[in-house]
Amino acid sequence: MPLRPLSRTDGYLPIEDHGLIGDGLTCALVARDGSIPWLCVPDFDSRPFLAGILDAERGGSFAVTPVGLRQSAQRYVPDTGILVTELEGPDGRLELTDCLTLRSGADLAEPVPSGRRELLRLARAVGGPVEVDVRLAPMDAVLVRAELGAWRIHWAAQPQLEILVSSSHPLTVAGDGALRSRVTLAEGEQLTVALQWSGDTHTRTRTQPERLIEQTASAWRSWAARLEYAGPQHDLVRRSALTLKLLDHAPTGAIMAAATSSLPEEIGGSRNWDYRFTWVRDAAFSSYALRRIGMQEESDAFLAWTLRNIERDDRASICYTLDGRRPGIEWEDLALSGYRGSRPVRWGNGAARQVQNDVYGELLDVAYQWVRAGGQVDPPLWRALCELTEQAIAQWSTPDNGIWEIRDAGRPFTYSVAMCQVAVDRALRIGELCGLPYPRERWQREADRIRATLLEQAWDADRGTFTEHLAPPGQGDRGGLDGSLLTLPLRRLIRADDPRMVATTEAVRRHLDAGDGLLYRYLHTDSPDGLPGGEGAFLLCSFWLVDNLAGQGRLDEAHDLYDSLCGRATELGLLSEEIDPSTGAFLGNFPQAFSHVGVIASGWNLARAEEARR
Repeated sequence: MPLRPLSRTDGYLPIEDHGLIGDGLTCALVARDGSIPWLCVPDFDSRPFLAGILDAERGGSFAVTPVGLRQSAQRYVPDTGILVTELEGPDGRLELTDCLTLRSGADLAEPVPSGRRELLRLARAVGGPVEVDVRLAPMDAVLVRAELGAWRIHWAAQPQLEILVSSSHPLTVAGDGALRSRVTLAEGEQLTVALQWSGDTHTRTRTQPERLIEQTASAWRSWAARLEYAGPQHDLVRRSALTLKLLDHAPTGAIMAAATSSLPEEIGGSRNWDYRFTWVRDAAFSSYALRRIGMQEESDAFLAWTLRNIERDDRASICYTLDGRRPGIEWEDLALSGYRGSRPVRWGNGAARQVQNDVYGELLDVAYQWVRAGGQVDPPLWRALCELTEQAIAQWSTPDNGIWEIRDAGRPFTYSVAMCQVAVDRALRIGELCGLPYPRERWQREADRIRATLLEQAWDADRGTFTEHLAPPGQGDRGGLDGSLLTLPLRRLIRADDPRMVATTEAVRRHLDAGDGLLYRYLHTDSPDGLPGGEGAFLLCSFWLVDNLAGQGRLDEAHDLYDSLCGRATELGLLSEEIDPSTGAFLGNFPQAFSHVGVIASGWNLARAEEARR
């Protein structure tokens, strides 16, 4: 693990200089300088307790770092969610171990909370004495001295939540209101700091920190032993599975789209969104990938949670909070300056109230995967699924905001129309598999009609490619090209090796090229989205390109692209949503579940294609 100097721009470390830890209830980012600039408590989608990554001055952070830090590196304890940061000071090195602790005997495969609601930081001096600076400065919090040598924090955002800080070395309140300590550790000596929000005084003492770390590691290793994968980029695929598990809300099975909110898609730009929710389309893609590498329980839990929400609401929702409701109203936080000045910082997500017709297909595809895995469809659920199918039939030709959630006038997006066809197709398959009552002939006619219309009206004969949205021949513009066109074979609308799809793959590759195998989702000049500024290349689109190349038998090209994309992962095996094509820097929320789903799904598809070739 080679150490590297740290470099800041505008006072911020690069997004890629952070690692992720979690416990199935929430997660935190640990920076390569020993600080924690992101932590939401008590849950993934709660108000952040630490948000220094969104405002280095006012957002709050929790640092344990050598005075005079020179360089550092990070690594995970193998097959765990425990992170080790090596920090080199002037005279010695500090080995900092961070984890959100798990209870003794925890089984991460069970749909129950395993976390102790505790962040544990264990620092040990290695190779000489190390002067260590400890500083905890929460956002909007007041420190109050408590009994038993700990500090109680009153947090205005959640005053009912008892938050305690304990340390092996004395902590005092500095003039700026932060909780601080500066101590020199001799070689081999260690320091521990624990942040707890359980309200249970019994969990903050009694147990040795080394034992807590070992029992947490044991639970992670037991879970990782279930992973099954023998394809390319083996280590990164396993780490991607662990990353998805770190984003998995254990009590419900919901998988967060990303760990963070408002990390920008363009530095200084306004395309900054809250991704701490679960999108239905993510459920379909994620469940497909998870099941293929042995994460059966996670896939089942995710599917079951999504279907329960449908049955309860009797309607389609685009995305959900952890409690299965729609995210709150999107609002802009004027108190925070944003990562590197990228305003606004947003909480909530307005896309939850958009019209996105692909949701019908996403939900029916989720249900179909559920049935294929042995899940049962009872009468109330079947009634809800039938209603969604009828809505897809009624709405498929109406304009919507599309998979990319544009904030402009709607269009009849090709992807949305395709997913309405998927909705009817999967309903037919479910009805047949389960022997349920359904209007087979009418639904089949509608499925055939939608597919035929799509193949005719999304195809531009002059350009020799499918296009962003539909238009009758000679009656309007079909728009630009769209990376989501690459999903048509993945959703069984057309074979990957169909000449029209081969041509479309090449057109997308050429027109949306961002260099070095990267693709933009679309070009704003050709496909207006109602937003100012630009964005980076979207990683998942390039993984979809890998899948298309593999489906066309172009395996050498597919492998080269896949390896190139995987090579963009950090030393920890983490990926963001987007890449800045000019610098290779990460953009967008981080880590991004969709990017890691791409690593898993494309690796599995390549392995299957190689087997078929043999």
